Amino acid sequence: MKSKYVVLASALLISVATFAQKDQIKAAEKALKKGEVQEAATILKDVEYLITNAVDTEKAQYFFVKGNTFLELANKKIDTDKNLSIAAAAYNDLIEVENESGKAKFSAQAASSITDIKFRLINAAIADSKVDKHSESAKKLYDAYLLDKKDTINLYYAASTYVNAKEYDKALDLYQTLKKLNYSGKGKGFYAISKLTNAEDFFNNEKERDLAVKLGTHEKPRTEVIASKRGEIYKNMALILVENGKTAEAKKAISEARLANPDDTSLVLTEANLYLETKDFETYKKLIGEVLAKNPNDADLTFNLGVISGNAGNKVDAEKYYLKAIEIKPDYINAYINLAALKLEGEKVIIDEMNKLGTSTKDMKRYDELKIKRDNIFKSVIPSLKKAYELDPANKDVAKTLLNVYSALEMTAESKALKAKM
Repeated sequence: MKSKYVVLASALLISVATFAQKDQIKAAEKALKKGEVQEAATILKDVEYLITNAVDTEKAQYFFVKGNTFLELANKKIDTDKNLSIAAAAYNDLIEVENESGKAKFSAQAASSITDIKFRLINAAIADSKVDKHSESAKKLYDAYLLDKKDTINLYYAASTYVNAKEYDKALDLYQTLKKLNYSGKGKGFYAISKLTNAEDFFNNEKERDLAVKLGTHEKPRTEVIASKRGEIYKNMALILVENGKTAEAKKAISEARLANPDDTSLVLTEANLYLETKDFETYKKLIGEVLAKNPNDADLTFNLGVISGNAGNKVDAEKYYLKAIEIKPDYINAYINLAALKLEGEKVIIDEMNKLGTSTKDMKRYDELKIKRDNIFKSVIPSLKKAYELDPANKDVAKTLLNVYSALEMTAESKALKAKM
């Protein structure tokens, strides 16, 4: 008989606690409606420990009021970032509770608030990046991803921004997540000019963009093909791993990526760049050759082969690749500059020998021979330097080099004409 009274007493205590938490949630809701937001937050904190054992309807109401309270604090610019995160977490908890219970009373409103918070975080992240607050920007982008994991572009931007912040370990963690998701980012971007701001706006899909144009708020629609970002992702992963002394791990990661995505050319380039970083020029050339076989008219690839050949001391191949890059893309300014620089490298050897010569008849004869050789080098670079200057008249280094060549060859008229343009 005595034990029955104990059970009844326990039930009575639970019942009293239940009424107490209901009253406190209502009190917090009232305080929020009156604009007493801090008071509402305090009341919710006092009742938090009781929520674990509450029924689903009360849990949902608690999380809804909590989300609204902390969102309002953020709106009032009180610990904005922190309170946005708390509000988002509360709304997510609410949606989870209602999904499990099968009763969706507040979920639609919570989802709308989450979307609002997500875009506020993204806009704040963009603002942070503009003032070089990359670490803060990356965290906000990652928080935006956590709010909507279907929107993986925010995870990609968070990783890239951590790279800008030089927080490589955090970036690597996010890149690993992108790797597990097999994220590519390949697709299409939909844009149109806003008639109100005259700025180009991005739309999530073609339907939204076309509707805006139809409604008359936007004009000049365009669609842009977005290339795969896998190459950049694995390249950054590899560079971070190499920096951490984990070259073998970097090679393995890219090898796995290529197996999973055999048609993604960007990954072959990434693997090639890894071998470039580790100074394995032969493997680099072999991999670049694979890509060139599929893309023989890729000027950038051909130019890169020229750079590698030059670094490896193979001037004949370097010149061949630079000329090929120019053939593919006649306005490839860097190919003209590098071609001229490659030829001018031969001047140093000649100058060194000239400086060692004496005044004997034999030495003077050799000096004249070397001068002709040097002049021929200068003459050979004039077309490349002139073209580079024509393509970029603001390039002072190109102009200065061309001027020095004219002076060395005593081309007075050309020298004066160039000085007048500079």
